Amino acid sequence: MDLKQMYKTIVDDPFPEEMTITLGDCKLVYRKRTWEIGGEKKGLRYGENPDQPAALYELVDGSLELGGVVFRGPGQRLVSSLKEEHMLQVGKHPGKINLTDVDNGINILQYLTSRPAAVILKHNNPCGAAWSREGLEDALQKAYFADRIAAFGGAVVVNRPITKDCAEFLTSFYFEVLAAPGYEEGTLNILKQKKNLRILEIPGLSSLDKLVGIPFLDVKSLVDGGLVTQFSFRNKILHPDNFLPAKAEKDGQIIYARKPTPQELEDLYFAWAVESGVTSNSVLFAKQGHTIAIGTGEQDRVGCVELTVHKAYTKYADSLVFAEKNISLYELKLKAKTDKKAREFLEEVWQQTKVAKGGLLGSVMVSDGFFPFRDGVDVAIAEGVTAIAQPGGSIRDFEVITAVNEAKPQVAMVFTAQRSFKH
Repeated sequence: MDLKQMYKTIVDDPFPEEMTITLGDCKLVYRKRTWEIGGEKKGLRYGENPDQPAALYELVDGSLELGGVVFRGPGQRLVSSLKEEHMLQVGKHPGKINLTDVDNGINILQYLTSRPAAVILKHNNPCGAAWSREGLEDALQKAYFADRIAAFGGAVVVNRPITKDCAEFLTSFYFEVLAAPGYEEGTLNILKQKKNLRILEIPGLSSLDKLVGIPFLDVKSLVDGGLVTQFSFRNKILHPDNFLPAKAEKDGQIIYARKPTPQELEDLYFAWAVESGVTSNSVLFAKQGHTIAIGTGEQDRVGCVELTVHKAYTKYADSLVFAEKNISLYELKLKAKTDKKAREFLEEVWQQTKVAKGGLLGSVMVSDGFFPFRDGVDVAIAEGVTAIAQPGGSIRDFEVITAVNEAKPQVAMVFTAQRSFKH
């Protein structure tokens, strides 16, 4: 049996051409998306795994209003609307996970429209994200080097047209998918040097600001065939001023946390936008408009903070090794087993990493849920975090605020007044 062949095979698609969902008096009509590729009509390559048939459907007709709230309707020009002319290079033909990674990148970028921004995703989670007043290439570089290891084979999603400098940077590394609202003249010739890269032009990426605040129908399937429907997450923090002061009361005493500086507020705003696309239970560290480390899908909050700190140290050490030797941290570790100079350099790298606390000094942290105990906050403070945003609402908010107030220097905290769990 050729195990490699299963990843190259397009699974037969038995799904119907049209699907209709009726919710009360509202009827939503969906049409299956297929493309003419290599002279054949093809849909998705396969689902989450090579033995799972899958289909992509676009909402083409109907509108939905529930509880006085109007939902997103047809014509958004995003992932489900991709046509042949938008697939500028098919590469290895897109599968479900390629497109859902791009979709989650769009989910994040809808809150970061005011400046050039880039998100790199793997397994439907961002591994690096950045925005920059210096331009898209700067954002791309910062997003990539935030987690160079995880970015390997990832999906890159940006909110500005790809420039020549961006194209040259992107072809220096291996990515599976690139999605942008457009491509400047000459950039496709550079990008197409990577024959397996799926290059997508998604016009709606240039007008994501129009979607903010409008929910879509979020449907979850259960193992017994049942469904859970919900309004999609709607971010309440659309400006740094939307954060609430962190305060708590206990035994008649009211305490407040320090208010963040303008730079801390900006980084907290950026980090909360990225957090909306991270699988819960999660925390995220950011600094100067880019992520430092992203912790995803953990069962307890303090453990998530500890693991994310570990990731920050690992990624920081890897960046030092790559800059000096053009190899990964893990390649250096292997070499260090038999090479004295490599071993000495590895020790030097770890020492530099410890001094810099994995790049966490001066960073901010956001948490998608409140802190049930102060332990997670204490861990972050010990690593040099200067400001924290979290939903608030814990019965131990008083203890959590006490923790940031006791820090030397005092750490800032604000509340979002909403949770952003993503399951």
